[in-house]
Amino acid sequence: MGRYVSIWFRHLHTDWFSIKNPRLKELPFVLRTPVHGRMVITSLNAKAASQGIFQGMVLADARAIVPDLEVQDDPPELTNKLLTRLAEWCIRFSPVVSVDPPDGIIIDASGCSHLWGGDNSYLKTITERLHAIGFTSRVSVADTVGLAWGLARYGHSLISLPGQTRESLLPLPPEALRLETETTERLYKLGLRKVSQFIQFPRTSLRRRFGDHILHQIDKACGQAMELLVSVQQPEPYQTRLPCMEPIVTAPGIEYALNLLLEQLCLKLRDEQKGLRAAVLKGYRVDGKVEEISIATNKATHHVSHLFKLFEIHIAHIEPALGIELFVLEATVVEDHLPQQEMMWAGVGGFEDIRLTELADNLSNKIGSNALQRYLPDEHYWPERSFRTSLSLLEKLTTQWPLDKIRPTQILSRPELIEVTAPIPDYPPMLFRYKGKIHQIVKADGPERIEQEWWIQQGQHRDYYRVEDDQGKRYWLFRLGHYHDKSFKWFLHGFFA
Repeated sequence: MGRYVSIWFRHLHTDWFSIKNPRLKELPFVLRTPVHGRMVITSLNAKAASQGIFQGMVLADARAIVPDLEVQDDPPELTNKLLTRLAEWCIRFSPVVSVDPPDGIIIDASGCSHLWGGDNSYLKTITERLHAIGFTSRVSVADTVGLAWGLARYGHSLISLPGQTRESLLPLPPEALRLETETTERLYKLGLRKVSQFIQFPRTSLRRRFGDHILHQIDKACGQAMELLVSVQQPEPYQTRLPCMEPIVTAPGIEYALNLLLEQLCLKLRDEQKGLRAAVLKGYRVDGKVEEISIATNKATHHVSHLFKLFEIHIAHIEPALGIELFVLEATVVEDHLPQQEMMWAGVGGFEDIRLTELADNLSNKIGSNALQRYLPDEHYWPERSFRTSLSLLEKLTTQWPLDKIRPTQILSRPELIEVTAPIPDYPPMLFRYKGKIHQIVKADGPERIEQEWWIQQGQHRDYYRVEDDQGKRYWLFRLGHYHDKSFKWFLHGFFA
């Protein structure tokens, strides 16, 4: 049986304006929108409502009642922006939070409320946290979305006990079923002012008088029809959460929470023969902000102590401020990780050695993810395209490194223009100038001609030379185009060890 929380923001827009300008809290304040040539009130605060003003009222009539009424324009699209931001904020209470326009949020609280000490404490925490931000709300919980919605807006009690859906629904007015205005008015004209007065009617009679919609709404409120929620953030399939009874403000507290989350997550990954390649730790602060740190690994793993060390490097970047009330650990990239038997008395060498991948992970997380790279050969003749960066240490070769040609250990991403003196065509250069320094060449080998890959791009060929200067340093040079072409140029492309 699921449990659902409905949050109703009675003064959503005016609360948002009051947060930006606290002076408005003490004034009768409304928002206006032009409708058919007249200014109509679309939102109001509690002080304005207590003086007889209501939503949909013409602004001129409201000013006649309250002359000193504070009025501002109601921005278009404000509802969706506010509800989406509030729904994302509410993820601290459940991984599944859905927007419920025009003034509500629905939370799938199945298996969540006991983490706060039960339904009463759960609802109280949500209400108090929203009030601390500046939003007035009414929060209810029930076994169905429909009943929770009705209780939040029309119920005397905000909690429906598990299994008591029908009993909690009976005393509510027809509006609690989310019916059309026309249907509600017809029910009132017939003297049917509570759900208990017509829910027992034969379904054929209800359908004949009010249509199929009323039956569908009753079924949803009673749990006989499913009501799907679209979460503002789809929860990761591999995610663990840790609510805190008291906000965490110290680094040891964060480390303790991280270790608990890693143990839970890695146990789940191990049971499903999975390992994570990337993970993120989110800390939801009391003031509404979210602190976040992330890691990545070169190989799928569920080794708790190793992952803890990777996160530990970044814990100092977390600013708890007034405290973190919820920690969420998500494995954002997951791969298969099958257990492998290692040979006894012999170490596993090469990229299969787990010690190598863990060392690479530690270095990458300390000095940057781009600091360590592994390169694999690619099936191209053009030097810049003859290799590529591997996705992981365990990626297999699709082709072999060419061993028949000598290539430099370091190649420039873009060849750099140099000045060269050469005696006769197709002879190696005698000297070249690079970054203002003249290099006298004492040894040279070449040329090696590399043609353009015509199926990729057109252009001139290159004639490459391996040269050594009088200091013993070796370089990889090339001439672009034929020697007798007036447009030929020389370039430095790489350095030999």
